[in-house]
Amino acid sequence: MAHQPAYQPIEDYGIIGNMHTVALVGKNGSIDWYCHPDFDSPSVFGAILDDGKGGRYKISPKISPGEDGVTNKQMYWPETNVLVTRFLSPEGVGEVIDFMPVGVKEGDLGYHQLIRQVVVVRGSVTFNLECQPAFNYARDQHETRITKDGAEFLSASSCLHLSTTLPLAVNGNGVTAEFTLHEGESETFVLGQAVPGAEDHGCLLSEEAANQLFKSTVEYWRRWISKSTYKGRWREMVERSALALKLMTYEPTGTIVASPTCSLPEELGGVRNWDYRYTWIRDAAFTVYGLLRIGFTEEATNFMRWIEECVQDLNPDGSMQIMYGIDGRHELTEETLDHLEGYKGSRPVRIGNGAYNQVQLDIYGELIDAIYLFDKYGTPISYEFWSHIRALVNWVCANWQRTDEGIWEVRGGQQHFVYSKVMCWVAVDRGIRLVDKRSFPGDRVRWRETRDQIYEEIMEKGWNEEKQAFVQAYGSDNLDASNLIMPLVFFVSPSDPRMLKTIDAIKKSVASGGLVSDSLVHRYNVDKTDDGLAGKEGTFNICTFWLVEAMTRAGWSDRSRLDEARLMFEKMLSYANHLGLYGEETGPKGESLGNFPQAFTHLALISAAFNLDRVLDKGGRV
Repeated sequence: MAHQPAYQPIEDYGIIGNMHTVALVGKNGSIDWYCHPDFDSPSVFGAILDDGKGGRYKISPKISPGEDGVTNKQMYWPETNVLVTRFLSPEGVGEVIDFMPVGVKEGDLGYHQLIRQVVVVRGSVTFNLECQPAFNYARDQHETRITKDGAEFLSASSCLHLSTTLPLAVNGNGVTAEFTLHEGESETFVLGQAVPGAEDHGCLLSEEAANQLFKSTVEYWRRWISKSTYKGRWREMVERSALALKLMTYEPTGTIVASPTCSLPEELGGVRNWDYRYTWIRDAAFTVYGLLRIGFTEEATNFMRWIEECVQDLNPDGSMQIMYGIDGRHELTEETLDHLEGYKGSRPVRIGNGAYNQVQLDIYGELIDAIYLFDKYGTPISYEFWSHIRALVNWVCANWQRTDEGIWEVRGGQQHFVYSKVMCWVAVDRGIRLVDKRSFPGDRVRWRETRDQIYEEIMEKGWNEEKQAFVQAYGSDNLDASNLIMPLVFFVSPSDPRMLKTIDAIKKSVASGGLVSDSLVHRYNVDKTDDGLAGKEGTFNICTFWLVEAMTRAGWSDRSRLDEARLMFEKMLSYANHLGLYGEETGPKGESLGNFPQAFTHLALISAAFNLDRVLDKGGRV
C-alpha cells in the first residue's frame, strides 16, 4: 500500500520568529518550515512541501495525540510571539515552548537561534525528538556528526548545530532521542549556526540562561505591543495581527514579506502555488497605513525609509518595479522544484516569483497614498523625497492609459483593469493634495486635467450599465472585489448609488452572479476570468475585509449596512485559526489555503476593525 503523507492542515500551524526568518510549528510539535538565516534563504525544514523528504524538527509525546487519551493545545504566551504547544494525557501534561530570541546582537547569546524548552507540569511524559534537516529545499546532501554537546549537521552551504545535554542517536541523516521528564523537570534544545568541527559551539544553554532568554523575549514582545493605541472591541485580534506583521518584518531593511512561506496551494492539488517571501510595493504601502492607524510610528517610519530608497531606484523608463527581494535585489527568477511533491501533492513547488517584472499600474496609487498619509500622520516628507514622488506622478500622467497585469498579477494577458485606473487616479490626486498642503512645486494644471480625465473614463468605461456595477476591466461584465477599494480611497462616496449597487452585486452568491459565499468573498469568478491559470481557488480573506470596510463606510448613512458589516466582520474572525492567524484564502470547508500567514490579510483586518469601531462609536453603540 502506498505511503499516505501525514500532512497537517495549514491552519494547524503557529509561527515564531526573530524578524529575520520564521518557523512554522504544528500542533503536533513539528517544525515543518524553517528557512535559515533569512525568510528567503533555502529551507532547512520543509516537510510542509514534501512530507517524505522535506525535513522536520519534531518534539512530541511518544504516544501521539488522539491515542490513549492524549490531546493537544497550542497558544501564544499572552501578548507575545512565544508559542506553547501543550500535550495532555492521563499520565501527565507536558509543554514545548518555542521561541527565537529577539533584540539580541550578533555574537550575543540567542542570536539567530531557535530555542525549544520542553517542560512537564504534571505527572510524567515520555517524549520523542526527531531532527532531520534537508538543506537547500532538500537538494543538498549533508553530514551528521554527534558532538559532546549535541549534533552537527554540515552541508556544502551551511552548518547547523543542535545543542542538548541529552544523548542523541544518528538516524539516517538526522538524529533522534527518547527522554522522560517528571513534574517540574525541563530540557532545552538550541538550534543555531555553527562553525564546522568546532569544539565548543556556544549554543548549549544552562536552565538559568534559557529562562533568561525566555524572559527577555517575552518582555520584548510585551513592550512592543504596548505601543498599540487600539483599544477597541476586537483588541485581542488586532494585537495578534500586529504581532504577526512584526514577525514578517525583515529587521535589517524594515521591509515586510507578503508571507514567510512559498508554494502553499490556493487549491489542493492545483497549480496556483507561489513564493511570497518578498516585498511588494503594494503591501508596504498598506502596511504604512495599517501601522500608523494603531500607533506603530517607528515601524511605519522604517517602511517609509525603504520606500524612499525604492523611489530613487527606478527602471530606465522611469517606472518602478512592483516587488523586491528583502535585501533590495531586483531579480527574483522563478523556478520549480520538481523533486518535491508539494503540499498534499500540489505541484509545482515554485521558488522565486516571475511576477517581479510585470506591469502593475496600481502600485503608484498605493505608494503615493501611503506617502501622503505618512506626511499627514507621521513625519512631513523632505523636498528630496518629494522630487522623486513628483517624477512618479508625472510618469503616471504619461502612462495611465496603458494596459497592465493588475493587482491580481494575472498571467492571461494585460487589460485595462478598473482597479489599476482607480489607483492611477489616487496617485495623481495624492500628488495634488501634497502640492496643496505642503506648497511643494508641481505641474498642478496637468495633474488636475489628468485626474479628471481618469475619473470620467472610469465612470464611462469601468461601469457596466447592464450589470449595474463597476466591473473588472473595460468591456468586461465580470465583477472584481478589488473595486471595493473605491470608497476606501475616496474615489467615490461610500453612499454613491453606483458604489452601493456594486456592493450589492458583489454580495450576491456566486450562483446568482455575485462573489460571496456565506459572507466570504472571492476576488473574482475564476470560471469567467481568463487569468492564464487552470483550477479553482478559495475566497480571498483580504476581499472579505474590504467588503466589511466598504459596508462600514456606507453604514454612516444606513444603519442596516453597518449592522451587516459588523456581523460579517465577526463571522470572518471565526475563520481565523486557533491562534488568530490567517492564510491568503479560506477554502470551501473553512480550511486555510495559500501561503501562511498572510500579511495582507492581517493588515486588512486591522484597517476594518479600526474603521468599524470608529463608525460604531460615532453612530451609536450596537
